[in-house]
Amino acid sequence: FLLIYLITLTGNLLILLLIFTDSHLHTPMYFFLGTLACLDMGYSSVTVPRMLFDLLTGRRVISVPACITQIYFFLFFAVSEMSVLAVMSYDRFVAICRPLHYMQIMSWNVCVQFVLGVLIFGAVHSLVHTLNLTKLTFCRADALQSFFCDLPQLLQVSCSDTFINVLLIFVFGTSFGVAILLVTIYPYITIITTVLKIPSKNMRSKAFSTCSSHLTVVFLFYITFMFNHFRPNAKYHFTEDKVASVFYATLIPFLNPLIYSLRNQELKTSLKRSLHRL
Repeated sequence: FLLIYLITLTGNLLILLLIFTDSHLHTPMYFFLGTLACLDMGYSSVTVPRMLFDLLTGRRVISVPACITQIYFFLFFAVSEMSVLAVMSYDRFVAICRPLHYMQIMSWNVCVQFVLGVLIFGAVHSLVHTLNLTKLTFCRADALQSFFCDLPQLLQVSCSDTFINVLLIFVFGTSFGVAILLVTIYPYITIITTVLKIPSKNMRSKAFSTCSSHLTVVFLFYITFMFNHFRPNAKYHFTEDKVASVFYATLIPFLNPLIYSLRNQELKTSLKRSLHRL
C-alpha cells in the first residue's frame, strides 16, 4: 500500500509538472487533466496514510468525529472526480465535433467556472451526507468492515434509524450519479460517429486514443464505486465490500496517471522533451 501510494503521488505530480512547464500542454484538456491529478492525490491521501498507520501500529481505532470527517473529504474528492470526468467528456466532444469553435467555447474563463462549479457541488453534496451522519448515535463499538471510514459500512454499525441516510444515498445516487454518468457517456455517441467519418487513419487513431483512456478511467471508477454504495444494507458481503473499497480508494488514483500517460502521445512527448533538457 505504501508503494502504491508513493507511485500515485509521483505519477500525478509528474503529470502536473509536465502540464505547468510545457507550453504545448497549456490547453483546456490538460487543465482538466491537471485538476483530475490534484483530485486523485487528495482522494488517496484521505484514506491511505491513515490505513498505513493502522496496519503498521495494529491500533485500528478511530473516533466518530474523525470517521465522519474522513467520509466528508472522501465523498468530496470522489464526487468532484466524477464531475470532472463528465466535464472532460464534454471537452472531448467540443474538440472533436466542433474543432473550429473549440477555443471560443472552451475559453479559460469557462474552464475555471467548470472547475469551481465541480468543487462547490462536491462540497455541498458531501456536507448533506455528513450533517445527517452527525444526527446518528453510535452506541456499539463494532468493527467497521472496511479499511477506512466508508459511508455504507458506518451506517451498518449505527444503533439509530438510518432510513434517511440510506434514502439520501439512493436519491443522490440515482439523480446526481446517473445524471453525471449520462453527461459523461452521451457525448461519446456523437464523438464515435464523428471520428469514424474522419478520412485520415492517424487522426482517427489519435482521437480514439484520448477517448479510450478517458473511458477506461470512467468505467473503472463507476463500476467499483457503485458496487459498494448501492448496496448499503448488504451486511453479508464483507469480503467483497473490502475488495471494492480498496480498489476504488487506492488503485483508481494509482491507475489514472498510468492510463493517461501510457495512452497519451502528447504527454509522452512532453516527458521526452523534459528529459532531454535535463
